Amino acid sequence: MQDQQGYYLEDLEEGMEASFAKTVTEADIVLFAGVSGDTNPVHINEEAAQKSAFEGRIAHGMLTASFISAVLGTKLPGPGAIYLSQSLRFKAPVRIGDTVTAKVRVKELLPSKKRVILETVCQVLGKDVLDGEATVMVSSRGA
Repeated sequence: MQDQQGYYLEDLEEGMEASFAKTVTEADIVLFAGVSGDTNPVHINEEAAQKSAFEGRIAHGMLTASFISAVLGTKLPGPGAIYLSQSLRFKAPVRIGDTVTAKVRVKELLPSKKRVILETVCQVLGKDVLDGEATVMVSSRGA
């Protein structure tokens, strides 16, 4: 790995892992609502959210998913990687004060296409709240 460049394709191996953890705050949810335009009351209005199936406010699912992007863009494969696709399954709510740990693991290398497939998961207290699979494009050393 070089300074401003993440891993080259040739440096990656199946099974490599990296993670990123963040505690979700009120500000994170409000700012995400503003940036995304998703002002669903279950995210921003405690009174309305109390009447929902979640019985209180929850973080946006895509806010939680964005922590996967943090791992891919800064750690594994890191700077220079280009996000191509992501599947997601939301399994449990994330609430203000929860610390989310996003983890990625190299599942498969596709050298001829300069692609890497990674398993992705977000957890709170060791429980999966989201899982899926990402595909990224990674530079090769010779490029």
